[in-house]
Amino acid sequence: MELEKILPNNGPSIDEVKKYTTKYSNDIIVIKCGGSVLLEKNLFNQFIEDISVINKLGLSVVVVHGGGKNIQKKLEEHNLKSAFIDGLRVTDEKTIKIVEEALLELNFEILSEINNHHANSVAISPKKNNVISVTPERKELGFVGTPTEIKKDTILEIINEKKIPLIVPMGIGEDNNIYNINADVAAGAIAKELKARRLLLMTDVEGVLDKSKNLISEINSSIANEMLKNKTIAGGMIPKIKTCLDAVNNGVTGVVIVDGRKQHSILFEIFSDKGAGTLIRK
Repeated sequence: MELEKILPNNGPSIDEVKKYTTKYSNDIIVIKCGGSVLLEKNLFNQFIEDISVINKLGLSVVVVHGGGKNIQKKLEEHNLKSAFIDGLRVTDEKTIKIVEEALLELNFEILSEINNHHANSVAISPKKNNVISVTPERKELGFVGTPTEIKKDTILEIINEKKIPLIVPMGIGEDNNIYNINADVAAGAIAKELKARRLLLMTDVEGVLDKSKNLISEINSSIANEMLKNKTIAGGMIPKIKTCLDAVNNGVTGVVIVDGRKQHSILFEIFSDKGAGTLIRK
């Protein structure tokens, strides 16, 4: 394998990549992407390149993508306003159809781009090959679900074919309706079921910050819980951290909150000693 041809020249060094490729050779890495990574062309292209590189190196990677900003745009085009409860979008019958449409469009775009980079991926969506069973989150949220079961065989089959499962964060309830799932939560549930070595949550922030707004490179559960208690971790970071804690306490070795706006942040996180965000361990 000619690493020079596969790796971007502004990414991690070849020696580091070799070392970490060996380290992760039998493991699964789950990556959730969202935010500006999916909106800004430059970041999007870099994300596609990073995912493709991991696939070409022969490592097993699963991608779960959000699409909040794309959904927002589509809802505005239909003059539909969104209300949020604790960071989750209230989703009625009209909204869920538009959410699904927005996520499927995005899924297709990511899939096409990965395949254009000579890597292989397979789309997973509720109507085609659903892998997530859900229960409604709570009544007032409408069609918003919490994962109850992950069909891991479907995902593992794709991984064993050396392809990237590209998962839409939606699932099907016992009532056979499609439910929207917070993408971090979906990725966390999948990572737990697959006992992933790493779960990367890509965001538009540097990572977890301390009271003085400096990046913390690594924390454990007890520190994270303390930071939740004293409100150092607040706002949209709360559900993210809760997903991280749930994952590391249920079989995922480490969860990383990664700044998707940084150059090749996925590659630097997986293949370099310094990483690119906050690593959370048990």
